[in-house]
Amino acid sequence: MSRNTIFLTCSIVLNLLLFHSWYFHGEWEQSWTKSATAEAEFVASISCSGHGRAFLDGSIVDGKPVCECNACYGGSHCSVFLPECIADADSGDPMFLEPFWLKHAASSTIVVPGWHRMSYEFNDDSLISKELDAQIRKLHAVIGNAVTDGRFIIFGVGATQLLHAAVQALSTTNHPSSPSRVVASTPYYPIYKEQTEFFNSEDYKFEGDTSLCNNNNGCKGNFIELVTSPNNPDGQLKKAVLQGPPAKTIHDFAYYWPHYTPIPALADENLMIFTLSKLTGHGGSRFGWAKIKDEAVHQRMLTYMNLSTYGVARETQLRVLKLLKVAVENEGKEMFNFGYQTMRNRWRKLSKTMSLSKWFSIQDLETQFCSFSERVRGATPAYAWLKCEREEDKDCNAVLHSVNITGRHGSLFGAESRFVRLSLVKSDDDFDLLLKRMGTLVSQENNNDGINKIMTHTNEFIGTDKCTG
Repeated sequence: MSRNTIFLTCSIVLNLLLFHSWYFHGEWEQSWTKSATAEAEFVASISCSGHGRAFLDGSIVDGKPVCECNACYGGSHCSVFLPECIADADSGDPMFLEPFWLKHAASSTIVVPGWHRMSYEFNDDSLISKELDAQIRKLHAVIGNAVTDGRFIIFGVGATQLLHAAVQALSTTNHPSSPSRVVASTPYYPIYKEQTEFFNSEDYKFEGDTSLCNNNNGCKGNFIELVTSPNNPDGQLKKAVLQGPPAKTIHDFAYYWPHYTPIPALADENLMIFTLSKLTGHGGSRFGWAKIKDEAVHQRMLTYMNLSTYGVARETQLRVLKLLKVAVENEGKEMFNFGYQTMRNRWRKLSKTMSLSKWFSIQDLETQFCSFSERVRGATPAYAWLKCEREEDKDCNAVLHSVNITGRHGSLFGAESRFVRLSLVKSDDDFDLLLKRMGTLVSQENNNDGINKIMTHTNEFIGTDKCTG
């Protein structure tokens, strides 16, 4: 036997052995993930005292990732409470779902190899994962909150991008001689006004509150009405006000999930927008989707998305696909029940505190039958819409600042300054501190009332004594 023949035979045997090892034991398939897994698990094991988190892309000190502490906590392991810090109830950062994902670390984790989806497009030349499209349709079918049959779905970099794409798409269908008038019912989500004015288009202008120019007032022109349901900031289920051919409607259903509201019926609107952030809590992934009935509107929105960002990152779509698969496990009961229970407990605690106050009030929300839970239940809103009831408290946010609370000013929502939006969707640390500070504010009120009652009683007693003396 020649030397070449021996070499060839040995090579074939070696490859067969390696193939056998890979096929039956997965050693090749798994070996390249080991270092990534070890790195991720090492970072996850870093203790931050339950008041922070270390991340793979976080700061490195002495060769190791360091803790990023929650607000009002400090120290190398986030174990030091900062008592003078401000209770930040301004942002809608949905961290209340973090404990759920910590519990489901294994089922929600993905490993993204360096060669994953390097191309601009998928194999079918589209920018949308067909699997993710199907998973979104399955999600809505499981929850029963929106119709998907006969709808086009497009993806965006969060709901914010999709909202502007929708306004732009609908404005081009109106009469070209005058800009479309963008309206929303007060109190409305501030981004509607801010974004429309920022782009300063000749095709559309923000006009403000829908009630100032509804059909009954005889207003002329083409309208684009933005309807948020449940509403941000007050959690009310809303419907379009304007009717007829001149009015186009965009329905923002960011909060139309069992975490926040009973689901009374399937939403069946022409243009509906949803966002991952308020569904799973992953605001940083910047992902949203729109469901559109009209093909022409769909094409105009698609053109906008292609020209602005040319789709959503493949890594984002992969992560969202993984998250939504977890979300619908066990017919969605585990994640949505966790979200509902968390928000219900927060709303009950805050409502109990506010029930002791005459100086402050929060919104009343109706109970309704929820098709998802198959029972009558109350709303569990993402925000408290707080009102300062005293005449002298015209700037409610300034009143809250007196006990180191900051919320979002009511004037940003087109409402009076005696209103403030308080976020209830942040971390447990954030909510607990907010509740404690609101309790302090109400206690101060009750103490003042007690002092005033004593002074009134004393003055009455002194007055009576003078009269009889």
